[in-house]
Amino acid sequence: MKILVLNSGSSSVKYQLIDPENRRFLAKGLIDRVGMSDSVVTHERHDGDKVKISAEVLDHQTAIEYVLAVLLSKNHGVIQDKSEIDAVGHRVVHGGESFSASVLVDEKVIDEIRENIELAPLHNPHNLRGIQAVLKHLPGTPQVAVFDTAFHQGMPPRAFLYGIPYLLYKKYKIRRYGFHGTSHYYVSQRAAELIGKPLNQLKIVTAHLGNGCSMAAVDRGVSIDTTMGFTPLEGLLMGTRSGDLDPTIILHIVGREGLSLAEANTLLNKHSGLLGISGLTSDMREIILERKSGNKQADLAFQVFSYRIRKYIGAYAAAMGGIDAVVFTGGIGENSPEVRAESCTGLEFLGLNIDNVRNSSPEGEKLISSESSKVRVYALPTNEELVIALDTMRIVKSSGKSIAAGASGVSSFHRVKGDGEEAKSAVEKRANVASEQKPL
Repeated sequence: MKILVLNSGSSSVKYQLIDPENRRFLAKGLIDRVGMSDSVVTHERHDGDKVKISAEVLDHQTAIEYVLAVLLSKNHGVIQDKSEIDAVGHRVVHGGESFSASVLVDEKVIDEIRENIELAPLHNPHNLRGIQAVLKHLPGTPQVAVFDTAFHQGMPPRAFLYGIPYLLYKKYKIRRYGFHGTSHYYVSQRAAELIGKPLNQLKIVTAHLGNGCSMAAVDRGVSIDTTMGFTPLEGLLMGTRSGDLDPTIILHIVGREGLSLAEANTLLNKHSGLLGISGLTSDMREIILERKSGNKQADLAFQVFSYRIRKYIGAYAAAMGGIDAVVFTGGIGENSPEVRAESCTGLEFLGLNIDNVRNSSPEGEKLISSESSKVRVYALPTNEELVIALDTMRIVKSSGKSIAAGASGVSSFHRVKGDGEEAKSAVEKRANVASEQKPL
C-alpha cells in the first residue's frame, strides 16, 4: 500500500510517499514559497537520489500538481501512475472538540474543519486547500485527516479548563487544546516498545523541543495534560514564543507601548522566547555556542528554557502519580545533549539519573539514563508522517474504501465540469518538466 502524506502550510507543502506496511518512505520533499514566482521544489527518493527544481507555484492546486509530477517523473519518481497512490493522509492542525481521532474525509468533515478555522486561522485554511487540491487531482482517492489536537482530547476538564467564566468556554470554545499530538503519541508508543511494556501500563512525560516546544503527560496511553493551550503560545519557552506569562503583562506592555492587538500578538509569537531573552537568535545551537563563549544573555536564555522543562517534568510526574520514562524529541530534544542534561539536573529525587556518556553519543534512538536510574530517559527521533500514514491505512482499510469506490461524499465535493481531465493533463505536463529538469 502507498500512502501520500501531505502537510499543507501557508507558503509550503511538505510531502512523503510512504509504504506503511513496511514502515519506510519511498520519496519525500518540500515545495517552498508557494504563492510566489520563485518557488523551489526539493525532492528526495529513498535511494538517495535528490533533485531541486525552480518553479512558479502560485497556489496549492499547482503545488499538488508538482508533488504528483515529481513522484511520476521518469528520472526522479517512484510510481508509474497516480492510481498507485492508495490514499492521502493530511496533517490538520486543529480539530477543536469535534475530533478526538483521525477520520475519513467527507463533506461533513470538511465543513467541521472549516468551522474550526476560528481556532487556527493561520493553519486550517491551508490544510483545507491541500484537501481540495487532492480532490481535484486524485478524484475518488480516499483522504484521511489526522489532527494535531486529537491526542490531547483525553484531557479531563480539570486540565483543559481555564479560570475564566465558564460561559466563555461554552460560547467561544476557549480551553486548552494542545498541539504536537501526533509527535507525542509516536514517541510515547516508541518508548513503550523500547521499555518492553504496553503503553497502557506506563506513565511517560514527552518533550517535543524544536522552534515550537510542548510537553505532555501521557498516563497509560492517554494525554492527561499538555503545556500548549488555547494556542501554541502557552507553556515552554520557545524559539520566538514567550510561553507561560502573567496575562496582565501584555496588558501592561500594550498600555505603555501603545501596541495594537496585532502588534502585541507579533511581540509574543515572533520576538520573544530564546530570541527575546538572548537578543541574538532563536536557534538553540547558536545560543549554546554563545553561552560557551561567555555570553550572559545566551546563558540566561538557556537556563530559562531548561528550567521550564525541568519544572514541567516534576509537575507531570505529580499529575500522573508517578513516572516511568521521559522522552526528548524534536530538533532540540533529539540533538542537544546540553539541554537534556540541564533539564534533568535536580530530578534525582524522582529516581532519574542521566548517563553523560550515553547522553553525548551520536544522533539516533538512544537511552540516555544510567543503569541505576529508576526512570528511563530517551532521545528519540519523532516520525509524525509515519503516524499519519499508519492511521490513514488503518482507517481506509476498516472503512472498506478503495480508489475505485472513493470516500463517501468526497467525489461530489468538487463539482466543476472537466476538472478531472484538466488535472490529469496538468500533472502530465509537470511530470515531463520534472523528468527533464536538472538539479539547481
